[in-house]
Amino acid sequence: MLSRFMPHEGKFFDLFNAHAEQVILGSQALAGLLTVFNDSGEEAEKQCNRVDVAEKAGDNITHETMRQLHKSFITPIDREEIHQLINGLDDILDLIQDAAHTVTLYNIRHITPEAIRLGEIVQQCAERVRAAVGLLTSMDNGPRIFKLCQEIDELESAADREMRGAMSRLFRDEPDVRELIKYRAIYELLEIVTDRCEDVANIIEGIVIENS
Repeated sequence: MLSRFMPHEGKFFDLFNAHAEQVILGSQALAGLLTVFNDSGEEAEKQCNRVDVAEKAGDNITHETMRQLHKSFITPIDREEIHQLINGLDDILDLIQDAAHTVTLYNIRHITPEAIRLGEIVQQCAERVRAAVGLLTSMDNGPRIFKLCQEIDELESAADREMRGAMSRLFRDEPDVRELIKYRAIYELLEIVTDRCEDVANIIEGIVIENS
């Protein structure tokens, strides 16, 4: 029962929420980049810059979390869980940035509908990650957290299916090997972002199970 009223020394939950908010901002910018890429190179560059801003802010929050972790005697959850969660969130943002830069640097001809759809799934995963992180302050929220984590798992599976279909069409329809390699890299990076969201969901589920 006492585990339900966890101390907040180090403001770790505030830091988790702040980082999850940057994940949202990064995912929104990535989805925006993919949506506007075919219409406006200038707007696409702005969206890529927004991804960079979110990733930098996420790095700063991660560093502050590590600083708090080193100086705190009492932590609301296990130290290893804090380390895993903040680094898991950071991994999501790093991959969002990798995907955005791959899109802008590879000089591709256009963004495919499949890539746009994968970007939308990334954003949907990020929204559920933020929601689940926000509920971690009370283990009474366990059922709602588990539901969100299940939704992330389902979205990751949807991203798998979308990528398989995209790859099938790519190898069937793209005659230029160089373009094929570029698109394949983009599809894979976008799908891996959803994998990392699922990894964070698994960490969150573990925290709930351990502290309930």
